[in-house]
Amino acid sequence: MSVAFKQTTFAPISLERGERAIATAYNESGEQYVAYADGDPNKLYEFDGQYAFGDSRTWARIDDMLCTLRATGSRIIHILDLGCGPGTWLRRVVLRAHELGFLSITARGTDIADEQIGRARAMAQDLAAISGITLTFDVADIREKLPEAANSVDLCLCLYGVLNHVPSDSLEAVLAEIGRVTRGQFVTTVRSSGSTPTIYVDSVERARHFHQDNRLDRMNVELVNGNHISFHSHLFSSSELRALASYYFEIDDICGLDLFHGRFAADSRWNPPSATGTCLLSKELDRLESRYCRDPEFIDHATHLMLVARHQTERSSS
Repeated sequence: MSVAFKQTTFAPISLERGERAIATAYNESGEQYVAYADGDPNKLYEFDGQYAFGDSRTWARIDDMLCTLRATGSRIIHILDLGCGPGTWLRRVVLRAHELGFLSITARGTDIADEQIGRARAMAQDLAAISGITLTFDVADIREKLPEAANSVDLCLCLYGVLNHVPSDSLEAVLAEIGRVTRGQFVTTVRSSGSTPTIYVDSVERARHFHQDNRLDRMNVELVNGNHISFHSHLFSSSELRALASYYFEIDDICGLDLFHGRFAADSRWNPPSATGTCLLSKELDRLESRYCRDPEFIDHATHLMLVARHQTERSSS
């Protein structure tokens, strides 16, 4: 296998103040962010963290895409993960593609936080013995032009809040560039306008105070260690996300992730063991998730919105 760990091959990043703040926030969160966002990074397919339900639903869609592509007879796949953080999701996809029998797997992850990219590189070393995989992690700003050729990416990911941090006046350009390079499918998940609170880089318990300013699209956080962070944070409605993406993609689905499971989860710091959910409760919550995840009255109250889209063969001239 060829594992290429290098910086971006296009123009050097010159971060504006806002983007530096985002990079710094994720860099300073360190190892804690890995555990908070992805659970145990060595157990790629055990979804048991804070966002376990949404993670498992997101993974089910991605896995189905991989299986469908492989069923066509394809043995070659090109994957791009924008805002990959510590690389957990890209490693999941690469390993699964190998298991399915793809013989040539080209995968690239990018993130603005150089220390998270460093972790991604370190944790991907165990892939070095697998033949046919070319894996690259780059420090890059999602607003930069992508080095991938037009219509070259089979699966493009942009998961868990990456687009929430993109300034509103840059969103169309970012989606246009993703649409340019994507010949297959695109999956993104974003924080919704009615979601439960987050400070993105860690659990809310790590914050002494936080405030999401929805007029200015700004998240201001004072951490318990005394540090202050402030960065761009825009919460999406499902209709807004659809409108932004529909010009560049054929949209297959927009649904809410975790309307009920997270709100019924027990907290070991407060609830007794008897309050832990039963199998019957979990099944009923699954039923409610399926029933309401696309309902206009409920969807924008999900923890995340998931958009599944594909290459748009012809753009309407209207």
